[in-house]
Amino acid sequence: MTQNQPIPPSADNPLDYLLIGHITQDVTPQGLVLGGTVSYSAMTAAALGLKVGIITAAPEEVDLSALAAFPIHRIPSEQATTYENIQTPNGRVQYLHKRAPTITAEMIPPSWRAASIVHFAPVAYEIDPSLLDIFADAFRCITPQGCMRQADREKRVHYCDWAEAESMLPKMAAAVISVEDVKFEEERIQHLLKYTNILAVTEGEQGARVYWKGDVRHFNAPKVDVVDPTGAGDIFAAVFFARLYATRDAWLAGAQAVQLASISVTRRGVDGMLTAEEIQSTLMEILPGKPNS
Repeated sequence: MTQNQPIPPSADNPLDYLLIGHITQDVTPQGLVLGGTVSYSAMTAAALGLKVGIITAAPEEVDLSALAAFPIHRIPSEQATTYENIQTPNGRVQYLHKRAPTITAEMIPPSWRAASIVHFAPVAYEIDPSLLDIFADAFRCITPQGCMRQADREKRVHYCDWAEAESMLPKMAAAVISVEDVKFEEERIQHLLKYTNILAVTEGEQGARVYWKGDVRHFNAPKVDVVDPTGAGDIFAAVFFARLYATRDAWLAGAQAVQLASISVTRRGVDGMLTAEEIQSTLMEILPGKPNS
């Protein structure tokens, strides 16, 4: 509990950017670390100058002081969604040890429903499709990585097809995925494109591609010394959605998101979060009509 509580949204004070999804507890050699798309994307949207809020499910004992600047509607849960990532010679192995409950429409207070941008950020298939309809007037966006994961009996996470993609994606203004989310399978990207209005696909150090109006453009990432890529995709998504809402130009939003996400990977942990000054400088450098392609 902080001394200066952020003001919760109301009909007269709606949010600019609402994030919905599980905040996670990530198992690391140093102990449990706060994670989840909502964490990184919230701080990024705030640096963009937006009024940000979070709806999540987590037990009271999970320390959310790192997000104390934002109003948070915490849905009661007996456990936090808990992931563990293990690096092996054959790539990353991921385990889902615990999962908080699914977030449904009736869990959302009326005062939180007037946000301009709603970013659905599932990490463990926790977004009930009923949520979309209560935000029908919002600019709805999704990072559906958590809809393409399932854990087996040993709790090891594997790719799975997103069963609700056909019904949920057409209701979204835009979606962001990574090539890793679909296990680098181009056929899976093409399948999602059938239902998506605007799709951005991040490709790590290679940058990102954006599909819009039947066309695709690639935006190269600048060459930087990568220190820590954690959260870069979530930073990209927040910038992309916010700038797309502001400009209605997917090419410009893609170019700006790539540049800003590239800054974040040159620093470790929370030091990688963007400052308002860095954001404004980058936005001014990338002008409309001059995509970084």
